[in-house]
Amino acid sequence: MARKRAQIVEAARPVFLRNGYVGASMDEVAALASVSKQTVYKHFTDKEQLFTSIIMDTTAQVEGLTKMITATLDGDGDLAGDLRTLARGFLGAILEPDLLRLRRLVMAEAERFPDLGRTWYEQGFERSLKTLAAAFCRLAERGALRLDDPELAAEHFVGLLLWIPVNKAMFRGGNDLYTETDLDRLAEAAAAAFLRAYASRETA
Repeated sequence: MARKRAQIVEAARPVFLRNGYVGASMDEVAALASVSKQTVYKHFTDKEQLFTSIIMDTTAQVEGLTKMITATLDGDGDLAGDLRTLARGFLGAILEPDLLRLRRLVMAEAERFPDLGRTWYEQGFERSLKTLAAAFCRLAERGALRLDDPELAAEHFVGLLLWIPVNKAMFRGGNDLYTETDLDRLAEAAAAAFLRAYASRETA
């Protein structure tokens, strides 16, 4: 049962990403999954439930981000270097083409499925922000950062890092907007700007 469900979800994902919710066809999903339409409806009562499952399944990707945050910032190494490493990892994860397509899809369907969009954000990106805020709080306790509001600091770090590339990618599309060198430069600039604002005197 679980294998068949996963097979249907895997087939349905590109259909929804390509055609949107309204344009997605359950017949096409069944054909791509090599199952009958009845089998699709056996696992998912309707198109809305299938769409919801596809969106929510991607929140598991956040586990990778949260583990990366903790592993990168909980050491005793060079903070500037650690922030650059984290920033570069964030860019690689957030600018993954299918994730960008999914982000566009969730935004496009936000009015039709407001609860889904809210839950996807809370269980996904917001969890990463909270993990980042907790890591910054620990760094402040060790004297590496000075901050009054760890959650705001996390928002600032991610904003400095993602505002330019994500907005460009969201509006322009395509997978070749940035070279590896471009992403390295963006990561270094964001980490440096964050440290100018939040590094303790000793760290600076």
